[in-house]
Amino acid sequence: MIPAMPAAAVASHRRKGRKGRKNGPPPARRTSVAALRVGRLAAMGAVAALILFAGVWGSWGTAQQVMLTKGREHGTVEVTRCGARTCSGPYTPLSAGSTARSRVVIEKSVAVRKGRTYTVVVKPDGDEVVRSGPAGVLYAWVPMGGALLLASVVVAGGLGRARWGWALAGSGVALLTAAFVTI
Repeated sequence: MIPAMPAAAVASHRRKGRKGRKNGPPPARRTSVAALRVGRLAAMGAVAALILFAGVWGSWGTAQQVMLTKGREHGTVEVTRCGARTCSGPYTPLSAGSTARSRVVIEKSVAVRKGRTYTVVVKPDGDEVVRSGPAGVLYAWVPMGGALLLASVVVAGGLGRARWGWALAGSGVALLTAAFVTI
């Protein structure tokens, strides 16, 4: 403020500029802000949906073997050798119609150790097996748990839905914790 100008003149000068306007931005600006908001919500919603779809896609390859077991061979594998990516050992059948195998292959992970025996399901047309039971189901859905955690950040930050974000994060943490505890 200029020292020679009285404070009342400044206040009245500021009010003159707003005389013809209503409260808020002009209509053209309101529509562009609304369009940007809708665009952001659509983009972030698509990203969150893509992350969740990728989690299901990454999990389903193993999960279908473990969860849809009707007609599949069930048995146990005693891990005798482990390489860089896989472990192997003899397969002992538990289900009717299953044949014993001298060597089957199981993916090496923190859940598979040499010298231990695991219940498994044989994948069709091969000698590859996956863990079965609660541990196998939860381990198969670990990629989905990671996707839930990642999507929670997008939902809470990008969509502005904090409660939904916390729900997704809680689900992801619960799934990963359950998998860790059972394995």
